[in-house]
Amino acid sequence: MSDAAQPSAAEVRAAAEAVKAALDRHLDAVERRSGEDDPAVYAAFNELAATAEAYDELLYDVYDEVTPFEIPGDDTLPAYAGPEEPSALSVLIRRDYAVVEPPRLLAQAQRVADLDPDVEPDTGAPGSTAGVVGSSVHAALGVLFGEYEPDEIASRHKEFGLEEGDSTLWVAAADSPAEPGDWLAAPFDQADPQRVICRFDVSAVFDEEADPDEDGLDDDTFDDEDGAVRGGGSASGR
Repeated sequence: MSDAAQPSAAEVRAAAEAVKAALDRHLDAVERRSGEDDPAVYAAFNELAATAEAYDELLYDVYDEVTPFEIPGDDTLPAYAGPEEPSALSVLIRRDYAVVEPPRLLAQAQRVADLDPDVEPDTGAPGSTAGVVGSSVHAALGVLFGEYEPDEIASRHKEFGLEEGDSTLWVAAADSPAEPGDWLAAPFDQADPQRVICRFDVSAVFDEEADPDEDGLDDDTFDDEDGAVRGGGSASGR
């Protein structure tokens, strides 16, 4: 940061006063809250986090000091604003994978193609579908995800040469079932965080935060069927 842009001691003091005021507003909102998911408490919490982060940054820039507080990221869901008795649901799922063993992926896809009577046999001629499957990761992925349900892919990912990344599942309330074909072109565009009833996340970052002891597992971990250790996923329920 250049000398011209360096914040002043007065700005640090003003930021500290803003934190004090935000603390008062947060406590007032907590004392007056109307329920577990009071939007006023949620708004006051976010304001307090933002002002504390701004103060921490200015304090470091001017005095090379930090506060003892950890500013949480804004990854929480907003207050639920959907119907109390939902008559329809949308389940939103995202799972990320890395292709770590392409030969295994290609071999599995080739096996599926060889057993599928609708796939052209590998004649060695250009354009032979089965031949493409065994040599193209793009084609192999299309075959495997077309053959198996996503849950089966998730449970057998190592067989297919894949490695799990982060995953999340959101269960959201809807006013009524969508019309057939209504959202297929953009399945996630209408996702409204305020209508999420519950959410379940799985990420390697939870393993890092848990920091299990060398001689044992952290209380929030469990063994997968394949023996892998996974951190307890973050779950947000209503």
